[in-house]
This record gives sequence, structure tokens and C-alpha cells, in this order.
Amino acid sequence: MTLTEELAAWASTMTLDDVPDRVVAYARSQVLSQLAAARASLDHPLGQKVVTAFGAPTQPDPHRAATVLASLTMALDYDDTVYAGHVTHSSVNVPLAYAAPLGLDGRSLLAAVVAAGECAARVTASATLGPHRGQTAAHAHLVGAPAARLHAEQAPPETWVNAWGLALAAPPWSAHRAFLGSDAKVFTASVPVGTGLDACDAAIAGLRGASDILEHPEGFLTHFATEPLPEAAVAGLGERWHTETTSFKVYPGCAYLDPAIDCAVSLHRHLPALRAEEVREVIVHAGILTLAVDLRAAAYVNGSDSSVAALNFSMGYSVATALLTGGLTHRDFCAPRLENPERWDLATKVRVDHDDDITRRSLLATAPLGEALRQAGPERARAWLVSQGGEAAEELAAELAAELEPPALDFSDADKAIGGRVEVHLHDGRVLEESCEIPIGAVGPAGRVDHPRLTREKFLACGGSVSVADAIAHLEDLSTDDVTGLLAVALS
Repeated sequence: MTLTEELAAWASTMTLDDVPDRVVAYARSQVLSQLAAARASLDHPLGQKVVTAFGAPTQPDPHRAATVLASLTMALDYDDTVYAGHVTHSSVNVPLAYAAPLGLDGRSLLAAVVAAGECAARVTASATLGPHRGQTAAHAHLVGAPAARLHAEQAPPETWVNAWGLALAAPPWSAHRAFLGSDAKVFTASVPVGTGLDACDAAIAGLRGASDILEHPEGFLTHFATEPLPEAAVAGLGERWHTETTSFKVYPGCAYLDPAIDCAVSLHRHLPALRAEEVREVIVHAGILTLAVDLRAAAYVNGSDSSVAALNFSMGYSVATALLTGGLTHRDFCAPRLENPERWDLATKVRVDHDDDITRRSLLATAPLGEALRQAGPERARAWLVSQGGEAAEELAAELAAELEPPALDFSDADKAIGGRVEVHLHDGRVLEESCEIPIGAVGPAGRVDHPRLTREKFLACGGSVSVADAIAHLEDLSTDDVTGLLAVALS
């Protein structure tokens, strides 16, 4: 069996009865969180432009509705992450868009969400040690969109294999100039979602795809992975539930900024009347992954004229806003708040310093890279780390490789310990400090308990109704009519 044949044989027959309750709970939270992200964008000028261009997320054509939803949930970086990837733009949005046309009840919808998320995360994990991670690993949706639709349609496994073979024929390659320096980021998920759905139509009509598209020497992994991990695509089917590695965003923006934002929100409680003029400097101690995204965004940050994408990756603006206001919401990324001169004054005083200990801990955590390094094994992991950091990384790479344990048998104790520490140095000589190991909402001991509450609060904060949030808490019990009515209200 090829990798896609093995994955399709499992996922196409998976039902909600096969999924542990704790994993189903994560799927419910994924649905609520994605609806919140869509609502936030609908309340923002960028999302309003998407709707003007392509129509509402509740339009009758499910293909079009799914791509609009993907653009909306991507627009403000308010999406969620798993090990590995930002898969919910397809794994959740496609079932939501097809729920009414296909007459899905709550159980069917949730089963499609889980099946699609598992498939997309596994293929993304197989290419994690490569040039694209995070949202730019848009190939996730070439897997997730077909899996979600075909599971909902109860298609046979051979249709899945053909659809994936066709969809993965020409995977997207993100250009950072467009991703950070324009509004083109809204297409990052919607284009591959559309391609994946087109591949379904083609496969149903009888077009054939390459069944060995992932592992063939001239296939996907050869071009999209520096250190391919083909075994990750099918490891522990039914045991390693990638769905329960979900980290939920409580702020719009890059997840690597979350620890610092958490710290800034906490510090605001001690400095509720803080003014930018009182601050000498703000030092964010962070790991190499956080430092890298902030440096990459810096070239595209130009005050209130910055693209939303660049601002979502900018440590300065996000931390300054959280310090001054005690929070960070989607409304902070548009006028009039975005034009507040005090925020930009304080943002210029924020700097990010690399912390070796935080880097070590973050690289060994399950997400975003630790499990991939374990899957690769010490030698390949060391080689990949050196390839990313050059000679300066050799010592660290050797130390990390020596600490690697075997791949996880399951993800019940997964973590995303990206960590951070923030120091606020005031002109009067005081220094206030706060630290965070696992940000709020990220997978870990607290996240496993708190995600239903956090996603509910997120949905309500984005204007969602209590009745919808209450209903999604029992989504698997809802009838077809209940689901159709619920989603219409949720996105109104």
C-alpha cells in the first residue's frame, strides 16, 4: 500500500464512535474557534473586502463558501494550530460549508472534521522539516479539503487516493514578500482549499491521481521536505490523535508572539495607567523561532500603513498594545486603534533578545518541531538543525539531538512550550518582569482542561451568541436541521 492508500483506508471508514471523547471535545472547540475567527474578520475591513469580492460565507455554493471561510479565518491570523500545521482552514471550514447541502448532522460533521484534520496534520508533519511550516505550509489544505468533503460524502477510499494524487500535483509555494507585504495572505488557504475541492470533482468523474504522490522520488516529499518523514503520515493510526495537539489562539496574531502577549497582559494589571513616555525599554526574551518571525516581519512594518499580516507577526505593536490596554483583539488591527501614536511610540521601545534556554525547551516540545525531530532521529535531527542555523548551531544541535526521546505513541501529553519572558524597564528605575512557559490556549496541561472555556469566550468576544456556543458544546447530539440553523446563526 502507498501512504495515501493506507491513510484513505483508515480515514474513509473512521466514525465518531472510533474517536475518544477527549479528542471529540477538541474537535468541538475547533469548530467554535474557527467560527469565532470568521466572525472577527467579518467585523474587520479586510474581511469585509473578502466578502465584497467573493460573497458571504453562507452562500449556497459550498465550494465558494468553503473558500470564503478559509480566507476569513486566515485574514487576521486568528486560527488554530496542531502538530503539524494550521489545518483547520480546510478540516473545519469544508465540513461547515458542506453541512447544509449534504444534510450533515452533528455527528457526521464532527467525524469529517476529525478525519480531515488527522489526514492533513499527518501529511504536513511528514514535511515539517522543510522550507514551509505554519500557515505557509498551505499544502495541508490539499489534503484536508478532499478528506473533509469525501468523508462527509462517504466516498470510497479509491476516490480519496485519486483526489489527493490530483490535488498534490502542484502544491503552493508561498512568497514571503506577498505573504507579509500585502493582503495576498488571505489566499494562502483558500486557493488550496479550492484546488482540493476541484480535485474531488475530478476524482468522482474518473480522473486518476498518482497514488504514490507523497513518497515517490519525484513526488511531494522530495520537493517539500529537507528531511522527509514519510512514516509520520501513517504512524499510530487511531492511537496518535493529532487533533488533541490543537493549540487555540486567544489573540489574533502569530502563535510565536503569544507568550510575550500573555506576559504583557499580566504586566498591565500591575501598570494599568502606563504611558509610553514612562517606559525606557521593553525586552522580550524569546526562543529562536519567535526571534525569526519578528525579524522577518520587521521589514514590512510601517506604522499604521502596515499590512495586517505584518502586524500579526510584529512583536513591537502586539506587546505595546497589550501593555497599554491589557488585551489584543481584532479591532486593534484597524482604525482608529491602529492609528494611536502612543502604541507606535511604545512599539519602537520593544526589542527581542534570544534566550538559549527558551529555544532548547521550545525545540523539544511536541509542537511545533519536537515530535518531528524525534521522528527523524538524532542524526537526521542534528543535520537538519545545523542546516537551519549553520556552524553557530552545531553545538546546540548536538545537545538537542542527544536529548531526543523516541517518537510519541500518542499525544495525550502533547505540549507547545514555546515560552517567553518580558521585562519592562521604566525611566524611574523600576523593572517589572513576567514569564510564560506555555501560552494560554496552547496545548499542555492547562490547555487540555481549559480549551472549551477559552474557545467559548473567544466566540462570545467576537459577537457570537450564547445559544450557539451552548449548542456546539453538544454538537454531536444535533440533528441535520439543528446544524443547518445553528451555522446560519453562527455566521450571521
